[in-house]
Amino acid sequence: MTVFDPAAEAAKATDAILSDTLHGTHRGIVVDSPPGAGKSTLVVSAARELAAVGRSLMVIAQTNAQVDDLVLRLAEKDPELPVGRLHSNDPDPYDKALNGLENVRKSSKASDLAGLDIVISTAAKWAHVQNVEPWPHAIVDEAYQMRSDALLAVAGLFERALFVGDPGQLDPFSIVGADQWAGLSYDPSASAVSTLLAHNPELPQHRLPVSWRLPASAAPLVSQAFYPYTPFRSGTGPEDRKLSFGVVGDGSAHDRVIDEAAWSGWGLLELPARHTPRTDPEAVRAVAQVVRRLLDRGGVATGTAGATPAPVTADRVAVGTAHRDQAAAVRAALAELGVTDVTVDTANRLQGREFDVTVVLHPLSGRPDATAFHLETGRLCVLTSRHRHACIVVCRAGVAELLDEHPSTEPVQLGVTVKFPDGWEANHAVLSHLAEHRVPLTR
Repeated sequence: MTVFDPAAEAAKATDAILSDTLHGTHRGIVVDSPPGAGKSTLVVSAARELAAVGRSLMVIAQTNAQVDDLVLRLAEKDPELPVGRLHSNDPDPYDKALNGLENVRKSSKASDLAGLDIVISTAAKWAHVQNVEPWPHAIVDEAYQMRSDALLAVAGLFERALFVGDPGQLDPFSIVGADQWAGLSYDPSASAVSTLLAHNPELPQHRLPVSWRLPASAAPLVSQAFYPYTPFRSGTGPEDRKLSFGVVGDGSAHDRVIDEAAWSGWGLLELPARHTPRTDPEAVRAVAQVVRRLLDRGGVATGTAGATPAPVTADRVAVGTAHRDQAAAVRAALAELGVTDVTVDTANRLQGREFDVTVVLHPLSGRPDATAFHLETGRLCVLTSRHRHACIVVCRAGVAELLDEHPSTEPVQLGVTVKFPDGWEANHAVLSHLAEHRVPLTR
C-alpha cells in the first residue's frame, strides 16, 4: 500500500507547474488550488524562477491587499530582487510597510518601473496601462475571482501567463445584472479562467493536491462538498493538530459546542427552528457568546506534533456571515461583551484569509426561502474553509427541510455550463456532517 506523502505530492505538483511555466510553449497555464494550498507561495516561487532566468514579468492580483502581500512575500524571500509596485493616484494607495523595503520601487506610472524584474499591481490598475512593450510573462493571482472582461482589458500586456486560483470559492463580483450575456462566448461576468478554457481547451491544467491550512478533520468534507472534480488532502494527520483550553467548560451549550469543535474540528450550535429577520438577534447573540467563551477559556493551539503551543488570541479568531448587516450586528454584540480585535466580516472579505478558529452564522439560518445568493457554493465554501483547527457553525434548525421544500427556481440558460456541485447538494453535504456534532441551544 502506497503511503500518501503530502510534502512529496505538493513538491511534485509544484515542480510540474514551474517546468511548464519555464519551458512550456502554451500561452497559458491554469493551476487549480484548494483553500490553503499555497497559492501565494506558488506565485512567489514562479515569479522568482522567471526573474532568475532573465524573464521580466508582470503580476496581476485582484485587490490592493493581495498586491501588497505579494510584494512583502517577495521581499522576505529575496531582499535583493528588484520589484515594482504600480499603484493608483489615491491618497493612501499601498501598505506603508512597503516604504521600508529598499528593493521595492513604487509609482503610479508603469514607465517609471520599466526594466524592473517584476512589476505588481491590480487588474484594475493594469487596465489603464498603455503604450508599453508587452511583458514576456504574467502571473494572474486569484484568477477565478477575475472577470473575463478584466482579463480582456490586460491581455495585450503580456505574451504568456500563469493563472493561479481557487475554483471552489466565490465567483467574480458584478454590481450589475449580466443575464443578457449568459451563455455567450463573450460573457463579461464569467470568470477569466472559465472563458480562457472555453476558448483554449488545450491549455495545460494543473492542481495543487494538498491543503496546508485545513486540518485532517476538515479537508475530507470541504473536498467532497466543494471540489468533487479536484479532490485534495490535508497536509497534516489526525493527531498533528490540537486545540485545548486552560479553563474547563461550564456545561453551557456554548461551552459544549466549543469542546466538541476542539475535539472533532466541527461544532453545530443549533437554535430552535424559526423564521427570523436577517439579523436574527438570538443567533447574533449566540455567535457573540461563543466567541466570548472561546477567549475566556484560554485556548491553546498546537500546529503540528512537537510544535510549541500558541495561545488562541482574538486576532486568531474570525466570525463569518453572508451579509454586511449581519456582520455589523455581530460586531455590536461582541462590543457589548467587551470583545475587540476579532475579525468579523462577510465571506467575500474573508476570502483568502485564515484563522485558528472560525465561528460561522449559517447563510440559511432562519430564512423562509433558499435564494440563489444563499445557495452559492462559493459562499459556504469560504465560510467553512478559513480555519486551521476548528469551525463552529451557528444555525437555526430546519435548514435541511427548507432545502427540500425550495427546489431551485432559477431559469435555465442555454449555453451556460452548470456549476457543480450545486448549492443544494453542497449544503446538504455540510449539514449532514455537522449533524454529527450538534449541540442544541434551548432557552
